Amino acid sequence: MSTIGPKVKLARRFGIGWTPKSIRILEKRPTPPGQHGENQRPTRDSVFKQQLLQKQLLRCQYNIREKQLRNYYRKALKSRGNYDERLIQFLETRLDALVLRAGFAPTIYAARQYVSHGHVLVNGLRVNIPSYSVKPGDRISMAPKSWNFLKTLNLSPVSNPVAYLQVQPEDFQAQLLSLPQVAEVPIICEPKQVIEFYSR
Repeated sequence: MSTIGPKVKLARRFGIGWTPKSIRILEKRPTPPGQHGENQRPTRDSVFKQQLLQKQLLRCQYNIREKQLRNYYRKALKSRGNYDERLIQFLETRLDALVLRAGFAPTIYAARQYVSHGHVLVNGLRVNIPSYSVKPGDRISMAPKSWNFLKTLNLSPVSNPVAYLQVQPEDFQAQLLSLPQVAEVPIICEPKQVIEFYSR
């Protein structure tokens, strides 16, 4: 697990709940963590702080380490197209991210665990690497032996949750149709500021 420690604390820090538990707690305690969280005065953030927060926010939503995000940034610089769009495409085509988008896991942390424990197949072959890069046309599925386990979680995958993913919820299968565009990806972040942070 990349994120070690209280995940609700991170959610309160950014004011965004990306797990069911953090959403419940944010409704009761929407202030930042710490003894001075309720009494913090609104301040004008510097450009550096804004870029840093966006970078940290992107990391938390994909549950990756700093070194991994920096490597994705360097990979985006070497590729053609807009750097911010390529960065999001590299992150969004990670296997654990697509398992989450397909509705096969409730959180990105659970999606990473499912992949690591061998519950996920890519084109019929078992893949246990969460950072595995899925290509357009590849099929993602949950191993048949894992179906009963998933049904006990009351997961209800929906058909086509995002435009670039085709989902067959009854069979726990999904196919990546195309590389995602930034506007299609359901994340809360400004990728351009992340690129500017690493470009300093």
